[in-house]
This record gives sequence, structure tokens and C-alpha cells, in this order.
Amino acid sequence: MLERSLYGIEKPGRYIGGEINAYRKSFDEARVRFALAFPDVYEVGLSHLGLRLLYHVLNGMEHVMADRVYAPWQDFESRLRELAEPLGGVESEHPLDEFDFVGFSLQYELSYSNILTILDLGGIPLEARDRNLEHPWVIGGGPCAFNPEPIAEFFDFFVLGEAEEVLVELVDAFEKWKASKGTRQEFLENIRRIEGIYVPSFFDISYRSDGVIAAVEPRFSDYTSVRKRLILDLDDDAPIPERPLVPMLDIVHNRLGLEIARGCTRGCRFCQASFIYRPVRERSPQVLLDCAEKALANSGFEELSLLSLSTGDYCRIQPLLAALMERFANEKVAVSFPSMRVGTLTPELMELIRKVRKTGFTLAPEAGSDRLRRVINKGILEEDLLAAAESAFGLGWRLIKLYFMTGLPTETEADLDALVELCMKVWSLAKPSKSSVNVSVSTFVPKPQTPFQWAPQIPKEAVESRLGELKVRLKKPGLRLKWHHPDHSILEGVFARGDRRLGKTLKRAWELGVRFDGWTELFRRDLWDRAFEETGMDPAFYSQRERSREEILPWDHLSSGVEKGFLWKEYEKALAEEATPDCRWDRCSLCGVCDHKTVQPRLHRDEIPLTAGPGKSQSPGTDEGFPYRFRYSKLGKARFFGQLEVAQAFSRAVRRAGLPAAYSKGFHPHVKLSFADALPLGMESTVAEARLTLTERLDPLVVKSGLNQHLPEGLAIEDVRRSTTRTMQPDKRRATYRVSGLNPFEVRSILDGWSDRLEEQLVKKTKKGEKRATLREVLLDVRELDATTLEMDLLEGTQMFFRPMAILQHLLGEPLEHFAGCRICKTAISRLAGVEEREDVGRAHHQW
Repeated sequence: MLERSLYGIEKPGRYIGGEINAYRKSFDEARVRFALAFPDVYEVGLSHLGLRLLYHVLNGMEHVMADRVYAPWQDFESRLRELAEPLGGVESEHPLDEFDFVGFSLQYELSYSNILTILDLGGIPLEARDRNLEHPWVIGGGPCAFNPEPIAEFFDFFVLGEAEEVLVELVDAFEKWKASKGTRQEFLENIRRIEGIYVPSFFDISYRSDGVIAAVEPRFSDYTSVRKRLILDLDDDAPIPERPLVPMLDIVHNRLGLEIARGCTRGCRFCQASFIYRPVRERSPQVLLDCAEKALANSGFEELSLLSLSTGDYCRIQPLLAALMERFANEKVAVSFPSMRVGTLTPELMELIRKVRKTGFTLAPEAGSDRLRRVINKGILEEDLLAAAESAFGLGWRLIKLYFMTGLPTETEADLDALVELCMKVWSLAKPSKSSVNVSVSTFVPKPQTPFQWAPQIPKEAVESRLGELKVRLKKPGLRLKWHHPDHSILEGVFARGDRRLGKTLKRAWELGVRFDGWTELFRRDLWDRAFEETGMDPAFYSQRERSREEILPWDHLSSGVEKGFLWKEYEKALAEEATPDCRWDRCSLCGVCDHKTVQPRLHRDEIPLTAGPGKSQSPGTDEGFPYRFRYSKLGKARFFGQLEVAQAFSRAVRRAGLPAAYSKGFHPHVKLSFADALPLGMESTVAEARLTLTERLDPLVVKSGLNQHLPEGLAIEDVRRSTTRTMQPDKRRATYRVSGLNPFEVRSILDGWSDRLEEQLVKKTKKGEKRATLREVLLDVRELDATTLEMDLLEGTQMFFRPMAILQHLLGEPLEHFAGCRICKTAISRLAGVEEREDVGRAHHQW
């Protein structure tokens, strides 16, 4: 039923899985079943490293299976509701209400409405109080779990901090509870003793007449607050998966993400991550190098990205980067990392950076003036930033990206002037080399568990005024300004510091139709305004109001380990424009996280030489290499992937198989691989063709066997031969298609009438206009295979190409949706000298 529901859906590959290295464990044999949910589309969700790590942790446990689910795009949500079909896991296809746990990754407040969509489509009651023993446990985790109060009523419990160890203990507690046949209440009372688990129903909230929280009253005397869970040794307790998930569909971060460290102690006062993920814990550089070798060999990724909150601060970043680049140079694997801090950009590091793909050089000054950067504790001087930009342009970069915020506490017109002046100085450095500067401006959002959790957010009118001024003043050739939508930032600010009363507003907005609020084209402020009004909530109360030190904050009973008193002192230092040094390099700032016995920073400063396995030798080959033509099939779920995804799947299979591929020249080398034609989404084939060039001469059977061991389900090599020509298909050819799934009346109607309609006109709309042809010029023959299956022969060529679906529509006069249950498979291609010998069509065969 799933495949039928995908017909006509935008990007159906979002919903069918098929990733390389997916576990696909048995649903029925598992004793504990997890559905890991990400409340955004597949391309965003699968890019998130945290959820992928938990997927491997859970599936690594015996008797536990973990599946994944992502928010369906609007078209697929409508289709599921129309067909009354539940939303299920991408691997098992089991409905969500059949799982034991549904765990949400809470990364962004504007994804909250999608949580309700996933629960509702999965057959799970929205509110925790309405669930019984037949329903899954709904869990939340991630940065937003440090103030989950606006969504508390929709969740059974939350996990604060790093979940790797929590999940092991949770699974054990669940199995014991299940064996005891206890109640839901008993399970919650059992797991509240697990460090890091927050059960919101065990805390009662009362409010004063002015709307401020009066008290947070715990129901248990030994459960008055919850402290985050922390992994101390990343190498042993949070290992990097050796067989990472490899998507078929192109995703936002379609590469191998290598987590080199957790935590950041720079202490930027606006940055929640800088406080909730403390202390800094680095992975061993040797472990990282070894893991990268295994993960790249098992994935076939073309790019490796070094990930942490502050990549340049990693103690051994320079030797690690040099070792990775040397090791994978001959395999054409690019090494990249997110934005770099100006203070970490040594000349040696920049020389290494220039050797990787210079798509853009990103710097994040955040504020325009040195004064405002002192306020936010962003220790960057303008002279250092300009020096870094000048070096980048001198080393060959053609694009520099600058990130700023507006609306920061104490910001003045002088700070905005300084922002403009700084951008213009960088732009002036770019002009001689004809480079470009992209300036991105977002609106400051006060976040919980930060020094600015007490600060007000500026009103939307002030944001629009400042953005309007920047649009005028930064209008220069080669300088591009981008900005975050003010309405998004305001709503984010409301839910970031909101309390439980906002749950009814969120639910009402969802009922009115809000979805994907983080997507500008789908954001509906009118619906949110109506929801706030109908539920009697004032968004300005949460976003624009400065809090006093004495006020009870909604998240005060949840601890990241950083003491509230330390955060208040940081707020005072911000207003006094005083800096706090980074404790990684300076003295301890006494934030409260470390006990300096068990919990403390873990750094790798020792200059121990790194050793890597032997890199793949590069065979000189010949100028042309050794080309191979292969015929492959694309069947089953693979038909829902487009040609670009198929090409990527083959390229990565070549890498995983270790075949000596030839690469294109230039700055972005890729495997020399080309395809004869592109099948439309939903169509199968057993005679698709491609051409691969190797640097060594291999037996075709070796090539076939190697690729077939590493191709995803639905793609298979049928035949491989050495190629002597560049052309894979003739300019004019006869293609045979098998059409199954029609009803007997339709089959008989086509057979009886097609030959009498050969002079009728076919019309196809293209980007260049309309293409017209008579049915005689396209349709060569139609044959019956059985009562519900036809075989059609079509003339195809560079100037004449009509899909079989267009022929079916014309002959039966039905819309595309009518053929959702049909399967069309291309089964033969033959060279065609002319169209007059129609009786020979039945003997069409594939010619090599």
C-alpha cells in the first residue's frame, strides 16, 4: 500500500528508506522497538548526526530494533489522510503506534508543530494523559529539552544531555516493567531514578496573577530537579559508527560527519550550545583517523566533514587535518569543516584549508563592533578578522560568508554602523580579486540556560527597521545580503522561553493548519496570531519581557550543570562589557560543571605522531583509461529514486567496492561515470545503461561482482563489457515497455482501438514549448501478455520522446492519478533503421 500512496508525491524517496548500512532488524523478533523521529523532512533529519548516532547505539543492543521516521511533506500528509493510512517507520513500514518508544530529536522550536503531525498520523494520542498501555512512550531529547515546558503535555518524559548511556538503562527498565505487567505510572516512577530523565507530570506549576510562575512543586521529595547526563570518554562510551548510514536521496549534509569533540567553553553569551554541552571532551586524533578510514571504506562518501562546536579549537586540528588529507588524497575525498574562529586560523592551517574544496570561507563575527563583541563575549578583534579575510582571498577563495546578529543586548545605532563598515572593508578586500561576500543577518533569540536568558527580545518592528537599513546600505555588486525572517525569530523566542501554558496555543495552531514553521514559504503568521488570540496568550509576555533575577524561570528545575548564579554574573559582565576567558586555555571560570575529579575537560595536547593505513595507490593508467559499459536493472522501491540519486548510488558503490576508478579533472573530481538516459520517477527498467572508466584493466565479471555486492536494494548489474564506443544508445531506437496493473477492460480497450487512432495528435509540454507528434510516429506495436498486462513498443530518439504513461493517458483518457497502481518496466532496446517493419517489433532485443 505504501508504494501506491507514493505515486505523484514530491520526492517519494523520503519515505522508503533503502539506505546503505541500514540495520533492517526484524520488527517481530525484537523485544524492544524504537522509532527515532525527527520533526522535519528526511533531507534535514538524516543530516542530523545525533539521531544517526542513537540509531546505531540502539540497533547495537541485542533484542532492540530501531527504525526512523521523519515529518511527511504536506503532499504526503494529505495522501496518508486521504487513504486513512498511518505513518510508519521508513525501514519496517510498521505504524508508529506499534512501537514501544517514539523518540523525538528536539533541535528547533519551529519544528514543534510537526511533532503533533507525526503523532497524529502515527495513531498516537497527542497528549500524554490520554495514552494507555497500548500506546508507545513518547520521549524528547536534544537542546530544546533544556526547556521542554511548552510541549510538556505531549511527552511522557524527556532525556537531558547525552543519551547513549541513558538508553541502555531505559531499555533494561522497560523490559523489567513489561515483565512485571505494571501500569504506565509505575514505569514513570521507576525511570525517574535514572539520571537525566525528566518526567514533567511529576512537577506541578502554579502562576501568579501577573502571569509569572509562582512555584514549581515536585511530587516526590527525592525528585526535585533533573541534571543532564554526560558522556565523559567519547572514544569508549560514544564510539563513531564504522558503517554509517548512506542515503539514496540527496540530503542537506550528504557526507561523512566525523565528530571530533563535544562541548565548547568559548562562552559566547548568546549561544546555548556553549553552556549546555560543557565540558569540552576531545576524541583521540588517532581514533578519529582510524574511524575515518573504516567509515569511508564502508560508506563510499566523497567528503569528510570534521564536526564540533568549535572545530578550530581542537588541540590537534592541524596534524589531524594534514593526516586525513594525505591519507585520502588519491581517493579524491575532500575534507571540510564548518565555520572557523578567527583566532584559530594559523597560517599553517589556512595553507591546509586551501587544498580542500574552496566553496566558501565562513567567518562569524556575530556583531559589527569590538564593543558589542565584548558584550557577547565573542573574542574577535576587527583587525584579526580583516587579516583572515585578506589571507583567504590571497589564497584563492572567491567567496567569504559573514554571519551577524541584530537585536543583541545593548545594541546601538553605532553598532549597526560598525557592522556596515566591517562588511564594506571585507568587500573592498574582495574587489581586486573579483571575489564575493555573502552577509547573513539573523535576529537574536534569548535562549534558556544562557546568560541572556533574562534579556528581552526586540520587537518585530525594530528588527524590520534595522534590516531595511542594512538592505539599503549593503547594496553593492558582489555583496549579497541574506536575512532570517523576523516572524520566525519572534516565534522562536516565544517558545524558547515559554511555559506549559503555550501547549494549548501550539495545539490550536496545529489544528488550524500550521506545518513546517521553519520553512519561509509555509510559515503562516495569520494562523499563529489567531491561535494566540483564541487561547488567550500574549507572545510579547514571553519574547519581549526582561526577567528579574528573582523570577522563577520555567526551566529552573532542569540543570545543564552550569549554575544559575554563574549565568547571572555573566549577564552582569555583559552589561559591563567585560570578557570571560576560555577555560580551555585559561583558568577555570567556576561555572559549576566540573568537579575536577571525574568531570573535567578532556583534551589531546600531546604531540604523538599519527599513523594511517596505506592510502590507495594511484595507477597511471592511460589518458583514456579503460571504459566499461554495463546494463543494469532498476526495480522495486528503487524506481522512486531519480537519475541523480541513482548516479550517486553507483559512484559510492564503486568506492565501497574498491574499484580503481578514473576521476574527472578539476577542483571537484568525480568518478568517471555516465548514463544513457534518465528514467522518470516510478518507472522500472531491466535494460538501463551506463559507462564506467577505470584506471586498470579488469575482468568484466570482477567489475560486475564487485558492484553488485555494494549496490542498494533494487539496483543490480545485469551485464558488463569492455566498451569500444562512447555512444551507449542509438539516436533512433525501439524501446519495449511492460505495463502491468491495468484492469482487463482497459487492456481490451487499448488492444481493440490503438491501431485505428494512429493519426491522432500527441502533445507534450516542455520548458522550450510544446512537442507534437502523431501516435503513428511514436507507438509501433501493442501486445497482450495477460489479462492485466500489456507490452508496448515505442519509437525513441533525440528529437522524439514520449513516455509510455503519456500514451496510456491518451488511449484511455484518464488522469495520471488513475494509473497509480500500474507498474511500467522498460524491458528491451533495439536499434531501429525504420518504422515500416512493425511486425518485427515483437523480436526487439537489447544490442551491445
